Amino acid sequence: MPYEPPPELAALSLDQVAGLVAARKLPPVDQWSIAETGAETGDSEMRIAADGRWFHQDGEIRRPAMVRAFASLLTSDEEGRHWLVTPAQKLSIAVEDAAFIAVDVKRDADTLVFRLNTDDLVMAGPEHPVTVEGNAETPAIYVAVRHGTRARLNRSTYAQLIEIALESDDLSVTSQGARFSLVPA
Repeated sequence: MPYEPPPELAALSLDQVAGLVAARKLPPVDQWSIAETGAETGDSEMRIAADGRWFHQDGEIRRPAMVRAFASLLTSDEEGRHWLVTPAQKLSIAVEDAAFIAVDVKRDADTLVFRLNTDDLVMAGPEHPVTVEGNAETPAIYVAVRHGTRARLNRSTYAQLIEIALESDDLSVTSQGARFSLVPA
């Protein structure tokens, strides 16, 4: 069955976004305990470039459906290492910056919805906080995705979010009741 990307973010209501997020069937990677199953660990020989492109043995993975499938198996541990996890294997994957790129944002009522380069939708809030790193000259804005992974906002999404933040007195945004400062600490 061919993959059909969701409609443009601007055309979706918050209820439609919530339905698409709920309908996305993700593998339960957080429930797969490598120690209990005796699974092997190793190196996937894969890399996610800072621009969001995926590579295997220095060859770019160009099929969006394959990238989307691999992305559904991605986790990040407390040390910031990224892993592709299955019930039988835990393979390291090199990530230059963030595992995902946020390519669009939409504000609907009190919710910010981000579309990722994998067509995943993330509703920012307490479970998916927006964070800022860097300094005033070169800030970087991220949104938490799942299993310790995060997405870096691309330039246009960054500009969209700043436009939303300029409506507040303190250069911050709110989503699902949580407030996020866009000023680097």
